[in-house]
Amino acid sequence: MVAVKNADVDRFVARPDPARPVILVFGPDAGLVRERAEVLIAAAVEDPRDPFALARIDGDALADEPERLVEEAHTVPLFGGRRAVWVRAGGRNFTASVERVLAAPPGADCRIVIEAGDLKRTAPLRALCERAPNAAALPCYADGGRDLNRLIDEEMRDAGLSIAPDARAALAALIGGDRGTSRSELRKLALYAHGRPGVGLDDVLAVVTDASAFALDAIADAAFAGKAQDFEVHFAKARSEGVAASPIVSAAIRQAAMLHRLRLTVEQGRSAGDAVESAGPAIHFSRKALVQAALSIWSAKRLERIIGQLGDTALEVRQRANLAYPIAHRALLSIADTARRKG
Repeated sequence: MVAVKNADVDRFVARPDPARPVILVFGPDAGLVRERAEVLIAAAVEDPRDPFALARIDGDALADEPERLVEEAHTVPLFGGRRAVWVRAGGRNFTASVERVLAAPPGADCRIVIEAGDLKRTAPLRALCERAPNAAALPCYADGGRDLNRLIDEEMRDAGLSIAPDARAALAALIGGDRGTSRSELRKLALYAHGRPGVGLDDVLAVVTDASAFALDAIADAAFAGKAQDFEVHFAKARSEGVAASPIVSAAIRQAAMLHRLRLTVEQGRSAGDAVESAGPAIHFSRKALVQAALSIWSAKRLERIIGQLGDTALEVRQRANLAYPIAHRALLSIADTARRKG
């Protein structure tokens, strides 16, 4: 077994093993998968824009033409130099094509990078690349706390900015569902703070919160209050702006937990209005009406079940990255429809 451990992936990407020219990059963090694939390709050829140096192939096409990958891997560039092949997996199985190229691997001047979504350990393509001595399988999971801090430092350093400790803590809590989305938010923040020596908490709240926390709150508020049409609008907007499915589900879990805590006080005799007004942390005035409406709809017992169901949804979103948005949408729309019928 030659699978690359998650902790060793960055080291491999920085210095790929020339004896393993076939590299599978996969996992639930689609942004990180794309970023690592781009780094591997950029290091493999002089100019990724040169079609003679870089061949781009759709994985579905390889399912119909299993010999094509071998042919591309052994093609000599028209003007010499190094060559790379970039395969982007689709919905069809092209393992047979990869088996052929592993049996007849390219020379040291060619690298094959396969970009895929989340793959189970038993998935044929992953199993093949983990077993083969001349291939590498690189898993890409959502950034943890240490990775997020490193990412923040990297982007702030590139922008020539420092960041205050409270701003860093708030920022780390608002990003992390998808590497591509996280980088986008960090670069937007750096642009906002351009010309100043550092980034403060107010900057984070002005820029990143608008794009993530507020958007996520709007989705969760609409779902639990039974505003199905508003939920659809907010969900579609968040998706179009690159908000990953994982933080959307996480926001729904936080919302259910908050509602459960407040609902317990309501069931002990407090009014929904009083529960909302005295909530801690304080609920933004723009959300209070929807939160109060949700409190009148859901029982504490039902909210407990929803928290468990959303936990299962969060796991499924991570395991099936290619279906993350439909999975999240289905789960939250079910909540919105149930609330609408009860309301």
